[in-house]
Amino acid sequence: MEASYQVLEQLYKKMLLGAPLESDSQKYAFYLNLPFSAQELSTSNFLKWPCVHHGNQASSVNMDAVSTPVTSINLKMNFQVNNPRDIMLLQLTVIKMMITKILSKKMEFGIKEKYSDIIEILLKPYELESKLITMFHGSDKLLSHMAAKCLASLLYLQLREKAVVNKTWTAFCLKTLSDYPESNTASYCLWILTAVIKEILKATCLQKAEILKQFLTSFDFLFEVFYCSVFSQHFENYEDTSLNPKITNFLICFLELLEILIASRIHLKLYLTCQRIFYLKIFCALDIITWPVHSLVKKKFIILIKRCLLHKVGEDVLNTSRSTLIEQDPYLDMDMLALGNAFLQAVNLGWLKQLSVTGKPSHFGGNEVQPGNKSVVVPDLIVVRASSLVLLKSLEIKVDNCMSANEVKAELQKFMSELLTFLKQHLHSSLKLHHHCEWLPKIFIEQDDDMLEAAKASLSIYLKLTRAWNEAAKGMTQEKETWDHQTHENGFNPHCIFLFLLKNIGFDATVLLDFLISSETCFLEYFVRYLKLLQGERNNFSKVCKLFDTTELRDEVYISSIVTSHVEERSSNQATHQPLFCGTNYYALLPLASDPTTSGTNMEQKDNQTVKSKQPNFVIGIDNTSSSGTSQSLVDYDSSEDSEEESVEECLSNIKQTPLNHQVITRIRETVSVTGKKNQSYLASTTGEKNQSYLASTARLLDPKESSTLSSFGCEAASQSIASQTVISCKTFKCLKELEKAISRLHRRHLFPYNPSALLKLLKHIDTINKNK
Repeated sequence: MEASYQVLEQLYKKMLLGAPLESDSQKYAFYLNLPFSAQELSTSNFLKWPCVHHGNQASSVNMDAVSTPVTSINLKMNFQVNNPRDIMLLQLTVIKMMITKILSKKMEFGIKEKYSDIIEILLKPYELESKLITMFHGSDKLLSHMAAKCLASLLYLQLREKAVVNKTWTAFCLKTLSDYPESNTASYCLWILTAVIKEILKATCLQKAEILKQFLTSFDFLFEVFYCSVFSQHFENYEDTSLNPKITNFLICFLELLEILIASRIHLKLYLTCQRIFYLKIFCALDIITWPVHSLVKKKFIILIKRCLLHKVGEDVLNTSRSTLIEQDPYLDMDMLALGNAFLQAVNLGWLKQLSVTGKPSHFGGNEVQPGNKSVVVPDLIVVRASSLVLLKSLEIKVDNCMSANEVKAELQKFMSELLTFLKQHLHSSLKLHHHCEWLPKIFIEQDDDMLEAAKASLSIYLKLTRAWNEAAKGMTQEKETWDHQTHENGFNPHCIFLFLLKNIGFDATVLLDFLISSETCFLEYFVRYLKLLQGERNNFSKVCKLFDTTELRDEVYISSIVTSHVEERSSNQATHQPLFCGTNYYALLPLASDPTTSGTNMEQKDNQTVKSKQPNFVIGIDNTSSSGTSQSLVDYDSSEDSEEESVEECLSNIKQTPLNHQVITRIRETVSVTGKKNQSYLASTTGEKNQSYLASTARLLDPKESSTLSSFGCEAASQSIASQTVISCKTFKCLKELEKAISRLHRRHLFPYNPSALLKLLKHIDTINKNK
């Protein structure tokens, strides 16, 4: 056994150096042969294993025939020469490396040919694939895992070099899938399938689609039966199923296989049953959230549904841009509709009520709570975001495919009500909703890409139903007001969502600019659609801005009540009994203000950017300065030249077809940041004065002697103060104007990554409408 180890070690070192192998291929294959049976692989028989080879056999191979400085490599191996397990691990490592060298384009042809001869000998006389499959039945997980890696590489090698599917593997795979759940090797089978498909997708050859089709066709007809059998198992007979690593590993391997199958469908335009089954048979799989399995499995399942609906399946595995995922697929619309309808049907049957989103508390440096420490259990926001986005995208798909918007009006109200109830039930105190439309930016604040996908889906629903509603209302004011009220009540009013988005970023135009130059989100598509909507709904936008301003004023009075104890008591009583909004019942149904029952501590914990931006004059109700650190123009933008007319569709196509240059993006951000530093001194000098005047005006406003007319501060006074000016509106249009100047300046310098002519045209038109209003 010692001689066998020495030979394998020398071979390993030669492969690392890329040195040629002078000895006969048969002799190398002799030492790489795996002689162990399944019974001998059991842990209890390790010490009873015979020596792999005898010393006289080792002398027949002269490994020193080539003068190669192999001693210069210090491998620092911890192998035990008398342990057959370590010898076998070394054999598997050398075989895996040899296959990798064959697949590499950098290897010399002669050396690659030698390696190929050795692998051929291992396959035919020694039946390498059969011995690797046999190892899956052993109890040693490391040996089984190494065997799976070797077999996956071997299968891909045969597919790429000879376009042949291994018959031994095919028979094993079919038997494993058909014998489920009695089979104990299903996890290895699924893992190997996933690994081979990934390698095919990553390959640069032009015949990827043909190779993958040949690989999948052999078990495609059986996969549907296997899929249904997996999701018909509830694992009730297992003890501690949620912590059972065997069950968890199997389900995770299965979900990863489903994801890579869907990704292969999108990238290679194949439409086999195994690639469509998740869309068509999703309903039977949705019960997984009630199974006694690990929470990681449920989370991975929900995220997979989200990626399917967003056409983002396989992005993290294949490192591809979003535009390449959207290809012409004759079955995709039908499958997406089936997926969305199945999910909505499950929600209608109480799926959200059965979904557990209680996350485990995080403990720094450990997984247990120390004595005396109280740990707050917060909801798993990853599950909350994914479930909410899946519901919203499913509604969007159903609305887009419905003949009439009135057909889904009742269902829309039902599902959005179900979603809002679900969110209110699970969100902790710091995320409590005070406005139905606030749910979207609040729960997605840590995930920009999902937030913008949700905003785009919500806007799409609004546009489709608004067109149908306007046609049905035929100009009736009451009907339109009813529809506007329902958009707020159901939490998808686009103007509220856009304003909450701007508030969360402090009305910072540079953040919007960063979204526009990034291909990681769909902000450009959402932004263009919203600007087009804003052109036609300027009055609705103004109404929403007035409601925001009313609440801003009331909140600031409430927050500023800490100036004196006398004022605190008086302001607190007024805020408690004051209606949320003035005017009609339509306004009263928009609880934009903070909950009066919220403690003062929670009020002080509001977003810093939003609180700092609230510095209006209470008497006039208008902000003469900007809202945040970006109040002063970061760049002294010049007026841009008239850009050529271009359709919005062309603008959107430009961003999808033009890959972003990271050097260009870096130059953009450097241009903005350098100029921004020039304004820091000015901002620093003026911040203190603003804060002093702000507190002084607040104290005067709350002093009974100086503000008798505002002592009650009712709805009528608030309405009159914002009738002529709207703070939120001014901030919004100022932010859009700054964004227009930034884009124009960068476009003139050829620093913008795509042609923004259509976008600039929209922004200029919005600015013109605002000035003429």
